[in-house]
Amino acid sequence: MLSEVKFVSMYKRFAIQLFLCNLLIGTAWFSLQGIRTNHMTAKPAFQLRLTDNAVEPRADKHVGFVRQASSGQRVVDYDVLEKNNRYGMSNEDYEVLLRIVQAEAGCEDEKGKMLVAGVVMNRVENKRFPDSVTEVVFQNVDGKYQFSPIANGTYYSVAVTEETVAAVDKVLEGEDITQGALYFVAREFADEENVEWFDASLEKLFCHGGHEFFK
Repeated sequence: MLSEVKFVSMYKRFAIQLFLCNLLIGTAWFSLQGIRTNHMTAKPAFQLRLTDNAVEPRADKHVGFVRQASSGQRVVDYDVLEKNNRYGMSNEDYEVLLRIVQAEAGCEDEKGKMLVAGVVMNRVENKRFPDSVTEVVFQNVDGKYQFSPIANGTYYSVAVTEETVAAVDKVLEGEDITQGALYFVAREFADEENVEWFDASLEKLFCHGGHEFFK
């Protein structure tokens, strides 16, 4: 009888030990699964890999990220427009200046772009014109916009290139090659009436690219 009681006691102790062992194994397995799940969750959804021939995207110093255009020129991506403007103008004014220069002189060299930007800034500083870039570019006198890309809508569809950004920045950093010009006209494409007014009312300074500059 004693041996039977002893056997039952040993069996119960073995069963308890087996249960505890299984419990420990189960706990360890669930912990391992949790670690694996957390590791998978922590991985990025995608990774950017650069090959030797890839162009590395980088943040533009003012406007945000740039992308590669089909023409080979790098253009500004306006999805990111947060910047610390060191030129003392608002983000809106800076963007407007870039766009009007691109629209007016996108096919010109750096000097041509700088001249257009310089004329806009000359107007901002002149008492006869509004005192902000946006107001100057969108100024409407007697139902006529002062810049043709605003009137014909091309201003809204341009892709600003890095070359334009660099040219505009040079002007904002103090390079002035305008000789005080406040007006410019592309004689070949302008209305005859406008050209006649330019010739009769203004002082012609010089020509560059497709534009003639006046004051």
